[in-house]
Amino acid sequence: MTGAPLVLYNSLTRAAETFRPLDPANVRVYSCGPTVYNYAHVGNLRAYVFTDTLARTIRWKGWPLTHVVNITDVGHLTSDADAGDDKMEAAARAQGRDIWAIARHYTDAFKQNLADLNIVTPTHLPLATDHVAEMIEWGVRIADKHCYQLADGLYFDTSTVPDYGRLAGAADDAAHARIDAVAGKRHPQDFAIWRATPPGETRQMEWDSPWGRGAPGWHLECSVMSRKYLGAAFDIHTGGIDHREIHHPNEIAQNQAYCDCADTGATLWMHNNFLVDRTGKMSKSSGEFLTLARLVDRGFHPLAYRLMCLQAHYRSELEFSWENLAAAQVRLKRLVHAVERLRQQSARGAQIHSLDQFDLAISNDLNTPLALTHAEALASGRDFGADRLDALLKMDEVLGLDLSTITRATLRVRPADATIDANTIEARLTERREARAAKDFPRSDAIRDDLAAAGVEVMDGDPLGWDWKLTI
Repeated sequence: MTGAPLVLYNSLTRAAETFRPLDPANVRVYSCGPTVYNYAHVGNLRAYVFTDTLARTIRWKGWPLTHVVNITDVGHLTSDADAGDDKMEAAARAQGRDIWAIARHYTDAFKQNLADLNIVTPTHLPLATDHVAEMIEWGVRIADKHCYQLADGLYFDTSTVPDYGRLAGAADDAAHARIDAVAGKRHPQDFAIWRATPPGETRQMEWDSPWGRGAPGWHLECSVMSRKYLGAAFDIHTGGIDHREIHHPNEIAQNQAYCDCADTGATLWMHNNFLVDRTGKMSKSSGEFLTLARLVDRGFHPLAYRLMCLQAHYRSELEFSWENLAAAQVRLKRLVHAVERLRQQSARGAQIHSLDQFDLAISNDLNTPLALTHAEALASGRDFGADRLDALLKMDEVLGLDLSTITRATLRVRPADATIDANTIEARLTERREARAAKDFPRSDAIRDDLAAAGVEVMDGDPLGWDWKLTI
């Protein structure tokens, strides 16, 4: 490891701990992935900016990494209940489409979101439906000692494992209050390992099992796939803070039942907080929710959203607003402008800024807000030498803002309803510069007014040298 010790907050112990890999030659991380019944909303995507920042930091510290993000294409119900619709089956009925085609479509869309946000492709992106046989084998192994069967499936008895719910920090059933009661369950916390297909019903996704034809419960896939790809004990498990209350405690219970021990699977459990949207459009149940594509349609580059996420610590709530996103885009433009300026200066040579302050920030539980300010200070040239490009791009290995390749031109995202293209804008601005050089100010003003009517703001005197932006 290089630099300062990496300290990470462990949700299991509710304490910050110095990270010590089980195997320094292969750090192993599992992250709960999407349920691919619809597009991911930007709140969902905050989790993957966080896990990517964690992965980049692990590599920054010099450790090789194996990173698994699962794709849930079966088993996740429309709530945390053990009864009702599978999200995939419900989407297939609502859209009148083949469920497998829906899964493929939204899986591809999720992968495109990762690419647009410059998220490094995980080592493995396994599908739940590719591991159903292994889930059934897991259920068979734990059934006699830890499970009981009801008419609608096989249930896990949470009283059979030590310290159930420790991760959630719940000493009672409060965390499970939102789970609908199921007749015959021994305890409110008990959860489905296998859900039998109701009599007279046929699902598009169902398999034969010792407990009848049906589908696995949602929690089982993560236990199975983390063990398969990372081993019985691995370093870090991540997910949204909502997983801390039910999904992850259920994973831990399954892991303990399988090994017949108190081991939880991961050494550290890490959770990112919510992205909060006061307009109420963060939930898919609203029908009109915020996707990355909608941000782009409004003229924002996807990496502006990534930078907005970095502006807050991953364990803090982050409020979404168009104003916050616009401010993040301005910060990104300033960094891109600095890189362009530094490329012109780099041949001069000078001292290279020490990365110690940046390393201290990112090593302190991924303090990206502070790390970002160090990068911006370096870019602006305050108190540092003239040739800073190498150091800034080194920092970007963690920030992931693609500063080595992104340009002012690629940052100019065309809003969906814009009626003018970039080539036309640049041609008109060339005409305007020629008119101003010839002191033909009426012509210059007319071109500016024409551009304004098309939704283009001409940015005379912009210290960033940005020239123009679309305001539609």
